[in-house]
Amino acid sequence: MRQIDFIYLASASPRRRQLLDQLGVRHQLLVADATEDAEALEATRRAELPAAYVRRVTLAKLGAARARLARRGWPIAPILCADTTVALGTHILGKPADAAQAMAMLTLLSGRPHRVISGVALFDGRRTTSRLNISHVRFGVIPRREIEAYVASGEPFGKAGAYAIQSQAARWIEHIDGSYTGIMGLPLFETAQLLRRLLPRA
Repeated sequence: MRQIDFIYLASASPRRRQLLDQLGVRHQLLVADATEDAEALEATRRAELPAAYVRRVTLAKLGAARARLARRGWPIAPILCADTTVALGTHILGKPADAAQAMAMLTLLSGRPHRVISGVALFDGRRTTSRLNISHVRFGVIPRREIEAYVASGEPFGKAGAYAIQSQAARWIEHIDGSYTGIMGLPLFETAQLLRRLLPRA
């Protein structure tokens, strides 16, 4: 496999860009355009377990990105995709649709442990490889007024489970067992493992 000097990141998340920068990986965004229904890829299926959901959505996003690259006619390079969800038991907590849903999610997580599941997948031009990271997070009891203020800040929107670990929500976290970067949305250990064959310094 020849070495390359950049990859496509099929994600609009600034956190994932920041984490790839942390690895020193040059990347170019390959995000959905107005003709694509990116949200439809994240729709849950009846009785689907959280880990299976993340694997399926990550690979679906990668498939959409491959088609996007071919359609645009851009230079060929590896494509990296990721997906993250929050799970409470078998219940999947995705991105809240509105303030009421964000309030409900954070109230549900208050004082309870949950899992953050992040998938990452790479298409290197010939084959697809993927990894899954599961981290365990425990929140302390969150006062309702703090949940209300956090929701009013707008931070929960676009975030699985209605929170971002790198935001003020960090003050609610009693314990983490797993990957901080995985909870942010791109587990760097697993990502580096996928990229190592292409980018030895990753």
